[in-house]
Amino acid sequence: MPGFASHLVDRIAAHWVAAALAAGVVFGLSALVLQPLLPAAIGLVLLAGPAYMLHQVEEHAGDRFRRFVNERVFGGVEALTTADVLVINLPGVWGLNLAALYGAVLAAPGWGLAAAYLMVVNAVSHIAMAVRLKAYNPGLVTAILLFLPIGGLALVRTPAGIGEHLAGLGIALAIHAAIALNALRRARQARNP
Repeated sequence: MPGFASHLVDRIAAHWVAAALAAGVVFGLSALVLQPLLPAAIGLVLLAGPAYMLHQVEEHAGDRFRRFVNERVFGGVEALTTADVLVINLPGVWGLNLAALYGAVLAAPGWGLAAAYLMVVNAVSHIAMAVRLKAYNPGLVTAILLFLPIGGLALVRTPAGIGEHLAGLGIALAIHAAIALNALRRARQARNP
């Protein structure tokens, strides 16, 4: 079974960015048509999915982000693996955006804020990395051009209580913290076998 799992990861890794591009364009164009028919808050949560997919193309085409992080942030140590990238982006990001959309539609618009906070926290992370390293990092442009406007507008236009805001922000921060802690743990293990 380990051989099969490794083969499956390799196959998905080879094609998921192309799938993100196709899905991002199709879902994005569909969302733009549907958005005027929906309450603003739900339309913005709907846009989060395709915005993230287009961001993932800039970030992960050619395995750019993983290689950048491993080389520039962790000094050549494999702190971020291909499997990490897949888990973070496919069930993690795509799953969260889908869950946020369902929460916004089925419960209340404020329960979609996790998608908006995920975009804003991710954008701030990319900007902070660019400032710290004094260099472009894969994903920076779409984080600024897509995530800050869509995520920021969703935060302002979504009717939500403090609990919904705290839950959305907490989820976004927890996801980013888990990614960072996992990479730090793996880097430590690689440096101190």
